[in-house]
Order: sequence, then C-alpha cells, then structure tokens
Amino acid sequence: MDKTPFLFHYHFWTPYLEETEEFYRQQGFEVTQRIGKLDGTFQSFNPPLTWDDFRHQNILFRIIECQKGKVNVTLGYGKKVVFDHLGFYVSEDEKVGICQRAEMFKWKVESNDRRTFISTPYQFRIELQTHEDAIYDMESDFHLLRVGLSSNKEDMITKLKELLGVDALPIDMTVKEKMRLESVEFCGTSLGKTDPNGLFLK
Repeated sequence: MDKTPFLFHYHFWTPYLEETEEFYRQQGFEVTQRIGKLDGTFQSFNPPLTWDDFRHQNILFRIIECQKGKVNVTLGYGKKVVFDHLGFYVSEDEKVGICQRAEMFKWKVESNDRRTFISTPYQFRIELQTHEDAIYDMESDFHLLRVGLSSNKEDMITKLKELLGVDALPIDMTVKEKMRLESVEFCGTSLGKTDPNGLFLK
C-alpha cells in the first residue's frame, strides 16, 4: 500500500443516516465528523455528540464521515440512496496527469486546495486526494481491496484505467441497466453483511 493511486474512499447520499452511521460504527469505524445545516447555517455536530443530542432537530446533514485504517466512508442526506463518488489517493504528479487526461476526454474537472473531482460519463465522480492527512491511519493494514459497480456502459473499466494511468483497477463491473455501488471488500476481514443502503460488505 505504499504505491499510489490507491482507492480509499466512497460516498453516497441516503435517507438512512443514523442507521448507516451505527452500522459502520459496529464494524469498527470511528465517526470523525458530522456537518449539517440548521436554521440556514452549516454547523458541526461531531462526537462526542450523539444522535440523542440532536435527533429531533431539523438538521440537513451534508456529510457524516466514518473512518478506519486507510478507509474513509462518507454519507449525506438524500431522499433516496444514490452513489456519488469513489476517492483515490494520488501523488501531485499523478493528479496533474489524470486531470490532463480527463480534459482530453472532455470530462469536467473541479479542483481546490483540498481535493479534485472529475465528473465521469458513468453517473458517478472520481475524487483525487493528495493530502496524507485525509487518510485516517496511513500505517494501518486495513484498506479497500475492491469495489463492485453495476453500469450499462461497457467501456467503463477500460476508460477509467486510461484516466488513472494504471493497468488494473480495484473495481469489478457487472453490466446492468442501473448504475450503483453494489459491494465493497476490505483487506484482512470477511464481513458478509449488507448495510442499510443495500451495499454488501464482503
């Protein structure tokens, strides 16, 4: 895991925020951040606050972050479950090359000091992260091995390999009409559980 790019992150929108947070907490993840809008203002509701402290307030959560080892899982409120993006940790040089290739593909690139997002034609985005402090525990052996995606775009894997400049991707694709994140697999553990959003943790 000393090489980049490596997959470290996935994000989705869900109406099942409290249930999903509790599910990941039971798998050994630590809730490190909760940001939501209350009375028109974004505020922090981070631990040690618990859901009992704010459950009955009308908070629109933008992000809840759960971390363990080299894995970062984030979620925000949505009326239905929607997969948003995968995150890859890359070097600065790799980021430049990836963004150049994205622009050649005419894919939208949005970048700031903390992260870069690339909009793919596959109904999800790719996040590029270069800051080591975005990884919860860089020394940990716990990391994402693979994810399973469904898509009706059969060129997806080939094009993403070209984008990232790699010969292999930690992504398995099943051809289906609807795009969704179907499964994730972590190193060194076998969970065999499904989270509240229908995502299977192998």
